[in-house]
Amino acid sequence: MTDAPQRRRGAIALTPSACTSCMICVRECPVWCIELTAEKRHDPTAGPRGRSTLELTEFRIDYGLCMDCGICVDVCPTDALAWVPDTLAPTVAAGDLTLGKQALSDIAVDSGAEGNVAHSASDDVS
Repeated sequence: MTDAPQRRRGAIALTPSACTSCMICVRECPVWCIELTAEKRHDPTAGPRGRSTLELTEFRIDYGLCMDCGICVDVCPTDALAWVPDTLAPTVAAGDLTLGKQALSDIAVDSGAEGNVAHSASDDVS
């Protein structure tokens, strides 16, 4: 395997705690490579009528489809998505190009390391 081309922008990392599941990134992606699922939570003690929020349960990016346009990063109102300088490790299996919530958040944590970010699709894609 060879390393990723030098001109590649890097990888998109996710900070799950910052994501409000607003779905803007999913709607704005021109190639529909992002999948997001969330559960609705209701807190009856928050105010007179309570408060409903969405809690992120799964987030996936299919890098086999992603064209690295960065629109998802630009439109994210909470900065839950960000470019990191590391690139993804090359792979020969198409299934390894889909990264889930855990792998995307690991990219954010590992972004200080040099070289390619290694991942395993079996880590978190279900």
